[in-house]
Amino acid sequence: MALTLWRLSVNNAFRRSVHHMTLNSVKGQRFYSTTSKEEIKSAGPGKVLSEVPVFISRGASGTVISERRGTVMLIGINRPEARNAVNPEAAQRLTEELSAFDQDKSLNVAVLYGVGGNFCAGFDLKELAQSSGSLKLEQDVRRGPGPMGPSRMRLSKPLIAAVSGYAVAGGLELALLADLRVVEESSIMGVFCRRFGVPLIDGGTVRLPQLIGLSRALDLILTGRPVKAQEALTFGLANRVVPDGQALQVALELAEQVSAFPQLCLRADRNSAYHAVFDSSSFTQAMQYEFDHGLPVVVAEAVTGATQFSLGAGRGGTFSKSKL
Repeated sequence: MALTLWRLSVNNAFRRSVHHMTLNSVKGQRFYSTTSKEEIKSAGPGKVLSEVPVFISRGASGTVISERRGTVMLIGINRPEARNAVNPEAAQRLTEELSAFDQDKSLNVAVLYGVGGNFCAGFDLKELAQSSGSLKLEQDVRRGPGPMGPSRMRLSKPLIAAVSGYAVAGGLELALLADLRVVEESSIMGVFCRRFGVPLIDGGTVRLPQLIGLSRALDLILTGRPVKAQEALTFGLANRVVPDGQALQVALELAEQVSAFPQLCLRADRNSAYHAVFDSSSFTQAMQYEFDHGLPVVVAEAVTGATQFSLGAGRGGTFSKSKL
């Protein structure tokens, strides 16, 4: 089976999306998207859209499934027979779903999970072995998806990974794409592709050192050893550790809590943090970026929030009842 993902026609793919948008129409901008000043100025105060249906299903079968829960999108890798190892079709579908989520203004947070007890065991090496002669990779990371699909993207809105079972090799790289990782107690993470001579080309060597530090990242990268949930929590690789079978539910609850906050402010702070870590050339430049992109939010959301607080809406309850 030829690895056609690397030359995929996203025009056809996005005809199946909610808004019938194409990646070609934005020329790859969704792979490095941020909240622009123009978007902030034109938008009003962030509000949760209560009129959004509680449940809308899209893609009930196939290698990737998705469903909508209000302002949260659930995206599931659906190849349990292969421990959710990603093949070209699944990589393409993941790219479609996350791109559609990023462009849908009525959605605030996405949750990525694996169906059937495993998050993702990486790229499907059986298909790689059978199709190596036709393997064609897009070398310019600004122009298209990576081997695992959306791994080159920088989403403009939060993504939470619900990790169960194995999240290894390319599956670990997909987990690193998320802002937060909710990990079940028996889960195993690691650079298992070390054993087979398969390099990390989906962001693992970029995101992992920034997330947990170079020393710990090299421990995982050089040894390929398994990392259990509690150690992952100590490293900062896991943000929450939960009992087996509860990762998806906890991740959904976390997504709903994050989705309830004023979104322009949340996204501006999130994007500034990413800019400071990956794009800023100096402390001063990072501070300037933070101020320049935060100031418009003061007018768009902060004044309204301060007014509500002064009227008593923020006294006690806003701070004491948070479950985050």
